[in-house]
Amino acid sequence: MLAGCGDRNTLSSAEKRNLDRFTAEEIYKRGEFELENSRRPGEAVFYFAEVERLYPYSEWAKRALIMQAYGHHRAKEYEEARGAAQRFLDTYPGDADAAYAQYLLALSYYDQIDDVGRDQGLTFQALQALRRVIEEYPDSEYARSAILKFDLAFDHLAAKEMEIGRYYLKRGHYASSINRFRVVVEEFQTTTQTPEALLRLVEAYLALGLTDEAQTAGAILGHNFQSSPFYQDAFAQLRGRGLSATVQGDSWLTSVYRQMVQGRWL
Repeated sequence: MLAGCGDRNTLSSAEKRNLDRFTAEEIYKRGEFELENSRRPGEAVFYFAEVERLYPYSEWAKRALIMQAYGHHRAKEYEEARGAAQRFLDTYPGDADAAYAQYLLALSYYDQIDDVGRDQGLTFQALQALRRVIEEYPDSEYARSAILKFDLAFDHLAAKEMEIGRYYLKRGHYASSINRFRVVVEEFQTTTQTPEALLRLVEAYLALGLTDEAQTAGAILGHNFQSSPFYQDAFAQLRGRGLSATVQGDSWLTSVYRQMVQGRWL
């Protein structure tokens, strides 16, 4: 029986070349065996690919294709996982496993963005792929996980803006830092990065002597995140200058205040 192959863990090269002696089901189950009983997902992928090659129009070939995507992902072969998942979507767009294929495709991007320092292009691609799971398969078992991962990836983009903004702020490049923190406040308001972005805006504007903007940033922080330690820090800095966390002047932050606090968009 191919699936277990007796007491052996792998087939010889000669045996692998003669898999056409076995049925699609037998080869497929050998792939499952490798996934379940070994630490070599690449071996499993080999068998699933052979099912597709030898029995291209069978039901087992369809199953094997989605398992190739899964096996590649297990092996951290993310580009190959995306390729297999996309082939499944292109070939079987209406299949019950299409939602899983799209989810695997999204994961192949998402699992590469743990490091904030990575190229953010992967994060954008993860967001796009996760959005497709959410919008095209809202009733699938993968939609909720996709929503959670979408929020984390979105927060990841904001974190990258914060990292760059802090870099500029520490070096006294206040205008450049403000531009980064502004992106967080205007485009990533729902992320966990917003309270700190508002504090850093207070710091940068105070350093430039732009007290109206500093006070307005403090006002937004106070109204939305009063229990945050970032607000306590901002309040102390403003008070140290004889200022208060109140809306002053007419700047882009005044518009943000109207939107975030007063619910006015004009």
